[in-house]
Amino acid sequence: MSSAPAPTESWPWPPAIRASAAWHVAAIGAGVLVPGALPWAVGAIVLNHALITGAGLTPRSSLLGPNVTRLPEAAAARREVAITIDDGPEPEVTPRVLDLLDAHGQRATFFCIAERVLAQPALAREIVARGHSIQNHTARHRHNFSFLGPRGFAAEIARAQDILSDVTGQRPTCFRAPAGLRNPFLEPVLHRLGLSLVSWTRRGFDTREGDAVKVMARLSRNLQARDILLLHDGNAARTAAGQPVLLEVLPLLLERLRVDGLRSVTLPEGMKP
Repeated sequence: MSSAPAPTESWPWPPAIRASAAWHVAAIGAGVLVPGALPWAVGAIVLNHALITGAGLTPRSSLLGPNVTRLPEAAAARREVAITIDDGPEPEVTPRVLDLLDAHGQRATFFCIAERVLAQPALAREIVARGHSIQNHTARHRHNFSFLGPRGFAAEIARAQDILSDVTGQRPTCFRAPAGLRNPFLEPVLHRLGLSLVSWTRRGFDTREGDAVKVMARLSRNLQARDILLLHDGNAARTAAGQPVLLEVLPLLLERLRVDGLRSVTLPEGMKP
């Protein structure tokens, strides 16, 4: 969990995928060889597909492969958490987020959409120059991302890798799927590209909730070292006053970290053993 997989290594099939393949073979064999077993075999395959689909629709699940939901144990002793901010960079919001982070001496990880980085290259470089990290959140943030196959995943993620590397000078080591949704074809692509899948410990649902108090309550419930927190600078919901809710939540969160003696670090830093 502490580092990206070496892309030269063969992909280690997760136990759930191996079990799924064996389940298919057994069901097909029973349907062909056992009289009257065909309806049961078809049902078994349908059930298996439902379970695999359910795992892909559960962002924090690790059934389809490694999935970082918390920083490693070593981060607890260092009193570290990771604030992650998705869907930017957003020129109206991101510069103000950077100022808030600087004022509190904290660092964050920005899971950026590569085409937005192309549109805002100076802002992306400023994120890195201020000591934060930019990681891969796909090239376009496609709504049908979880339905792509191996070639679609590879094209979308590799293009984002190239754009982010060219603009910032740093090649991402972490990946987050749009909305955290995926399918079994994703992990082999990430492994080949040397990327670790990262989800979160808890999220504020700040793309649909404009009440900063409610967002903060979700983020701060049982807050502790090793947590990975999810917020959004792009696609942020608006408060009653029309302000992106992140800008009201972040000062509250940063003050909570100070009171609790916690330090927000970038994912590459926090994932060190």
